[in-house]
Amino acid sequence: MSDSSHTSQFALLGQRRFGPFFATQLAGAFNDSFLKQLVILLVTFHATEYTTLSAGLVANMAAGLFILPFVLFSAYAGQLADRFDKARVIRAVKAAEVAIMVVASAGFYMKSLPVLLTSIFAMGCHSAFFGPVKYSLLPRVLAKEELTGGNGLLEMGTFLSILLGTLVAGVMAAMTTNPLWLSIALLAFAIVGLASSLFIPATGEAAPDLKLRFSVVSETLATVKMGKREGEGVWNSLLAISWFWFVGAVVLSHIPGLGKEVLQGDTTVVTVLLATFSIGIAAGSLLCERLSGHKVEIGLVPIGSIGLSLFTADLAWSCDSFAAALQASAAKLPLTWTQFLATSGSLRVLGDVALLGLFGGLFIVPLYAFVQLRTAPERQSRIISANNILNAVAMVIAAGMSAGLLAYGVSVTSIILICAGLNALVAIYIYRTVPEFLWRFLSWFVVHTIYRLRTTGAHHIPEEGPALLAPNHVSYVDALVLSALCPRPIRFVMDASIFRVPVLSWLFRQVNAIPIASAKKEPETLERALAAVDAALRNGELVCVFPEGALTRDGQLAEFKPGIRRMLDANPVPVIPVGLSGLWETAFARNGKSTAARLGSLRPGRRLEVKVGAPLPHDVSVEELRAKVQGLLDPVAAASRPQPSEARG
Repeated sequence: MSDSSHTSQFALLGQRRFGPFFATQLAGAFNDSFLKQLVILLVTFHATEYTTLSAGLVANMAAGLFILPFVLFSAYAGQLADRFDKARVIRAVKAAEVAIMVVASAGFYMKSLPVLLTSIFAMGCHSAFFGPVKYSLLPRVLAKEELTGGNGLLEMGTFLSILLGTLVAGVMAAMTTNPLWLSIALLAFAIVGLASSLFIPATGEAAPDLKLRFSVVSETLATVKMGKREGEGVWNSLLAISWFWFVGAVVLSHIPGLGKEVLQGDTTVVTVLLATFSIGIAAGSLLCERLSGHKVEIGLVPIGSIGLSLFTADLAWSCDSFAAALQASAAKLPLTWTQFLATSGSLRVLGDVALLGLFGGLFIVPLYAFVQLRTAPERQSRIISANNILNAVAMVIAAGMSAGLLAYGVSVTSIILICAGLNALVAIYIYRTVPEFLWRFLSWFVVHTIYRLRTTGAHHIPEEGPALLAPNHVSYVDALVLSALCPRPIRFVMDASIFRVPVLSWLFRQVNAIPIASAKKEPETLERALAAVDAALRNGELVCVFPEGALTRDGQLAEFKPGIRRMLDANPVPVIPVGLSGLWETAFARNGKSTAARLGSLRPGRRLEVKVGAPLPHDVSVEELRAKVQGLLDPVAAASRPQPSEARG
C-alpha cells in the first residue's frame, strides 16, 4: 500500500509487463467476435451457398459451440496455466489461433458450414485455455494498487474489441464474400496476437510440482470445489461474476429483438445499441480506477448492482414507452439509426443502455481484482477456471430461461424486466451472505461523499500476517474510515453498548466485530473479547483496538487503557499506531453540537487525515504507544480543538 502519487492506468500500456499482453488480448477478442459474426452474416445473407439451415439455428449453434469448450476444458486449462510459465502458455494458445484461422479460411473457400462451425468450436477452445492465464497473469505483473486499473483496461479493451470485430464483420460481409479477403483479415489479427505475445515477459511457474490430470467430469467438479474452498469472499465473488454474465447474456441476446421488434429499427439501430453498451462498459471499467483510489475496492460492487437493477428495469420501460409513442406516430418503418435518434424517447433508451454498461463495469472489474487479490498465486489460474465454468453454466441457463419465456409468450421487454428483479434479489442475497461487500460500500461512501480522505504511511499496515492497529477514537465512523484505507478485512474491537444497538448489531456481527467492556461493568464480556482477539491474531488476522476504551468527549487524546497491554502480552505481534484527524468537528463525534449544527457539518469535501506510523514492537509500553499516536495527530487540527471546558460548555 504505497502512498506515493499514482500515474494514470494508461501508463501501463507503454510498459512491457502489460502492453504486449494487452495487445494480445485485444487481437484475440477481435478475432473471436469477427469469426462468429462473419459466419452468422454469410449464412444469413448467402444461405444457399452454405446450408439449408435457418440463420437463427446457425446462430444458436455457433453460440453453443463457442461456450461448450469452457465447460469441457476449463479445468485442464487452469492446471496448465498454474503449472507452466504463463507467457509460454499464451504463446502456445496464440500459435493455435493462427492454425484455427487457417481452418476457418479453408471453410470460407469450401463454403462449408461444418468446417466453419468446427473453427468456431476451436476458437472456443482457444478462449477457454486463454481465459485462466489471462486473469491470473495480471497479479503476477502488476502491483496490488495497479490491479483495478489493469483489470479496467482489460475489460475496456475486450468489449471494444468485441464490438469492433462485430462491426468490421458487418462491413466486410456487405462489401465482399471473397474468401481471400476474409482469410487475410482473420489471419492478420491472429498473427498480430501471436507476434505481440512474443514480447510478454516470463512470469515463472506458479505451481511447478502440480500434476496434470485431464477428466472432463471429475476435474471440472474438483476445480469448482477448489473455488468454493478458497473462502466465502472469493466464492461469492465468482458467483457474482457469473451472475453478471447471466444478466449480460439475457440483455445482449435480446438487443437484436429490441432493436427490430420493439424499437422498429433496422440493423443500424441494433448496431448503435450494441456500440452504446460496449462504450458504457468501457467507461465504467475505466471509472473504477478513479473511484477506487488506486486499490482493490469491492465497495463499488453494490453501486454497480444497484445501477444494473435500476437501468435494466428502466430499459424495459423506456423501450415500451418508445414503442407506444412510435405506434401513435406516422413514422416510416423500419427506422434507420438517424431516424431512431431523431425520434422522441430514443435518448432515454440509449441512456439506459449506456448506464447499464457503465454500472456493469463498476460491478465486474472490482470483483475480478478482488478474486486475484484474495487467491493464492499457485491456484489463481484454476480459480479463474472455476469462474469460467460457472460463467458458461450461467449463460446456458440464461439462454434456456429466455427461450422458455419467449415460448410461453412473454415479451422481450418483460424478460428484461424480470432480469432486473432477479438481479436485485441476487444482490440482496450476496450482500447478506458476504457482509464485507456492504461494509466496504459504507466505508467507500463515507470517505468519498462526505469526506475527503488523505492518507500517509498506509504501507506500514502489513499485507498479510497478524498485527494490532491502535488508533485514537474520535467518532462513530472511525472504523469505516480505517476500512476505507486498508484492503484487508479488519476485526474491530468495539464498545459492547454500541455493538448491541439494534439493526447496527446485525452488521457488526456480520463483519465479526468483537464487543468489549470494562472489567468492572462486564468482566465476562472482557474475557470473551480478549479470547476472541487472541484467536484472531493467532489466525493471522488484522485486529483494531481503540486503546482509549471510548469515544473522546473533548477532542483530546485520552489515557490508554491497560487492556491493549494484555492483548500484546498474550500475542507478540507488531502494534501499529494510527492518528485520525479532522473527525472531531463532524456530525459523528461527541462534540456537543446541536442537531442543526451536526447536519450542517455533513457538507461534502471535509478534509480528513489518517497517519499510520511505523510498526512498534509488541513490548512497547502503553505510555510510549500513546505518545506515538499523539505525534501522528494533525497539529493544526489539534490546536483548533476546543479545550475540555469549552467542549463541555
